[in-house]
Amino acid sequence: MRRELLIKQSSEIRGMFGRIAHRYDLLNRTLSLGQDVGWRRVVAERAAAVPNARVLDVCTGTGDLALTVGGDVVGADFCLPMLERARGKAQRMQRVLPLCAADALSLPFADGVADVVTVAFGIRNFADLEVGLRELVRVVRPGGVLLVLEFSRPKGLFAPILGWWVRNVPPRVGRLLSGDAEAYDYLPASVSTFPEGAAMCEVLESAGLVDVTVRPLMAGVASLYEGTRALEAR
Repeated sequence: MRRELLIKQSSEIRGMFGRIAHRYDLLNRTLSLGQDVGWRRVVAERAAAVPNARVLDVCTGTGDLALTVGGDVVGADFCLPMLERARGKAQRMQRVLPLCAADALSLPFADGVADVVTVAFGIRNFADLEVGLRELVRVVRPGGVLLVLEFSRPKGLFAPILGWWVRNVPPRVGRLLSGDAEAYDYLPASVSTFPEGAAMCEVLESAGLVDVTVRPLMAGVASLYEGTRALEAR
């Protein structure tokens, strides 16, 4: 795998997702055994707990989470082929989904524009995690909620089996279905070095969130982090 991907150079990450956009949904369903649909539903339910929320879905990809959330939601992503897939999906579903081409590290939105900001499987790819998280917090209104769904390392009785799956199956199946060997070598490599659990909660708190919690999903294969933007001092 090229160093440019390992250090998460933005142009390389954008290009990688562009190359696999045509198989992204199929691979998500295949590699998670369909569990990714339920994970996104959990995020959508948490977003729905905020009444009449304006939702911004960052790193929206093909729009799966944004379309699950529904309502007053805007999707943003820096990869045009992914946004094209999201637009086509929304049209087929006869749904209105405003989309914006935007880099998560420099979002073209005003401070506090959203009641809820969501991001699914995106922050692991930020070239600068601290900068990206502070940008996500910036666009949440004070008292609003940030919801982050991300891969983590499995725990518990089934951890050895699930860990073997994450390390070995994505590269093989991803290579077969997408034709891009590098993209799915990147997945387990990026998960293995990314902060998770309590460590990730500390990172989110340092970005300006309070009341941060983590909810492991499927024995910790994925985790849902939730935090509230601190109210500004009066």
